[in-house]
Order: sequence, then C-alpha cells, then structure tokens
Amino acid sequence: MALTRAKGRNPRELRPVTIERHYLKYAEGSVLISMGDTRVICSATVEEKVPPFLRNSGRGWITAEYALLPRSTQERTVREATRGRISGRTQEIQRLIGRALRSVVDTAILGERTIWLDCDVLQADGGTRTAAITGSFVALADALARLVAAGTIPRLPLEDFLAAVSVGLVNGELLLDLDFEEDSHASVDMNVVMTGSGQLVEIQGTAEKQPFSREEMAAMLDLAGEGIASLIAIQRQVLGPLADQVGTGHE
Repeated sequence: MALTRAKGRNPRELRPVTIERHYLKYAEGSVLISMGDTRVICSATVEEKVPPFLRNSGRGWITAEYALLPRSTQERTVREATRGRISGRTQEIQRLIGRALRSVVDTAILGERTIWLDCDVLQADGGTRTAAITGSFVALADALARLVAAGTIPRLPLEDFLAAVSVGLVNGELLLDLDFEEDSHASVDMNVVMTGSGQLVEIQGTAEKQPFSREEMAAMLDLAGEGIASLIAIQRQVLGPLADQVGTGHE
C-alpha cells in the first residue's frame, strides 16, 4: 500500500519551494527560503579578513553559522548562547554548509576576505540543513555580485550552482524531501548535496532502523539528483540575469 503524504504529494515530489531574495536590509546577500513548512533565513556577510591559516595566501574563505530559533520546533529549543556551548549537531551542520559552499567558489578570485553564511531556522519541519544550503547559495551569489559591482573582484567566482535535498526510505517506499513526520519514521535517511552539473559534493546517509543495499543507495541518489535539478531551476529563476554569470570563469 502506497504511503499517503501530506497535502497529496507524490513520492518523487518536492514540497512547495519559495526563495525570497534581499530579505534583510543590511546583509550583502539574504534570502528567506521555504520548503513546505520549513523556513530558514540565510544571510551572507563579507568580512575583509581571513582565518590565520589563510593569511598571505591570496585566497578567501566561506564559512557558516546555523541556529534554531527557540520556537522553530514543536517544543522550545533552548538557545545555545544560554547553554554556553554549541551542540554537536549544530557544529556538524555549520561545517557541512561551509564545505558545501566552498566546493563551488574560486577562492583565489575572492581574495583574502571571508563570507559568512548565517542560517537561522524560523520553523523546522524537516530538511533544515538542506534548505540552508540551497538558500545560502542564492545569498552568496548576491553578496559576490556586490563585490563585482563595486570593482572589488573581477568576476563572479561561482563555478557552478549548488543545492541539497533529503531522500529516504519510509515504510519501504523511496521518498524525496522528507518532512519531520516522514523523517522520524524513515528506515533510511540521506542528505545529498550536488552541483548544477550533477557532481556530488556530500552524501550523509544513515540506516536508522535497518541496513540498505547499494541498489537502494543508487536509487536514492538518482531521486536526489532529480530534486536538486528542480531546486537549481528555482535558483536560476530567482537569480534572473545574475544566474548567467555562474560558471563563466571557465568558458
């Protein structure tokens, strides 16, 4: 018997996705991304310095911070600033976002400056890390475009598009873009980050209840690829003419 998904969504369908650019007044780049009931503000900030290990290298750095607002979840999440420490989950997600975005940036063109991606979850209903990556790409593109417009860097240093999505096995059925309820019942949960050219950047796959086969993994990666292609089409539409500048450095 086929699983009935919320709002009649079919197994290979994304939740409704919107990306609102220029969401914050002061940030060099910012978006509000919504994927179903998951909503994340992603802002990009340019800082004219790099970490010590990159000084005098001529290269820049992309890094990220991630946080859940207290009532983004069903029960109140205590602010990590109140706890006085960052959780392991938060550290893992921050590193994932930074790694993912660095994979498509020519840091030599960026020069010795850092771009911070701050991802704040307003409402969590599954897939917050993948939404943060997908939204952060657009915020990053806008921040980099500002540097180009100001004559600070010669061209947009984005080598390709980038997006992420979750896939999983729930009651034996392969599903794209899991919401919280589906994720909590998944026997396998996987987060996939890919470029616009279909190259894999990161795979986080876990057997929550039972092991999975290589064939199932291949099917999940194929489905993730379909979802990411759709997300990148939305990114392209949202970015408009700026989208045409992505990847032009190698032409």
